[in-house]
Amino acid sequence: MVAKKIEELEKKAKIKFKNPDLLQTAVTHRSYLNEHRSYHLEHNERLEFLGDAVLELVVTDYLYQNYPNPEGELTNWRAALVNKDMLSRVSRELGVEDFLQMSRGESKDTGRAREYLLANAFEAIIGAIYLDRGYDEAKKFITENILSRLEEVIKSKLYIDPKSNFQEEAQARAGITPNYRVISESGPDHDKKFVVGVYLEDEEVAQGDGNSKQQAQREAAKAGLEAKGW
Repeated sequence: MVAKKIEELEKKAKIKFKNPDLLQTAVTHRSYLNEHRSYHLEHNERLEFLGDAVLELVVTDYLYQNYPNPEGELTNWRAALVNKDMLSRVSRELGVEDFLQMSRGESKDTGRAREYLLANAFEAIIGAIYLDRGYDEAKKFITENILSRLEEVIKSKLYIDPKSNFQEEAQARAGITPNYRVISESGPDHDKKFVVGVYLEDEEVAQGDGNSKQQAQREAAKAGLEAKGW
């Protein structure tokens, strides 16, 4: 996998870096350095550490300033906005995957590990923006790419674990506790894929897939909520 030129990512992020090396570092995975010993930059883990803190502060401040809700609700909303699933999704939509610098082995892994890599790179990009352009630019980037999802999070109840949500709805509407069954299992041990069905008694409501049974169950529950219109 040959990464695209970093200038293209600047355009996608709508930020012109004073030091483009910071952005390049943000998309450099540790594994890339193992195969390219003469590479002139470090990997992105320190930037990820910084970006994670900036992201949490911006989201927390926004929720505190704009919503009088109890602390527990705000915590759940924040978790839904900054978890790995959301960050990897936004990262993919920005096209970050095309710019990742990683080893040949990592580039072949398209499972759950790739989602984590994308999420971590997104946090590292935030860290790079903060160092290069300051807090206000980092806040603007987070507002456009993460806080813009808050309405969807609240409307679709993404802050509630989909399994818990589906169970509550199933018990309230049908008086039935859902159950999950593994339909298929494939792939090598390091990149398993599970397909799981969610059932109301013997009725299969929906299926979901993932790189663990737990992830597949969550995806099945999400699909079940949509299928039932809950």
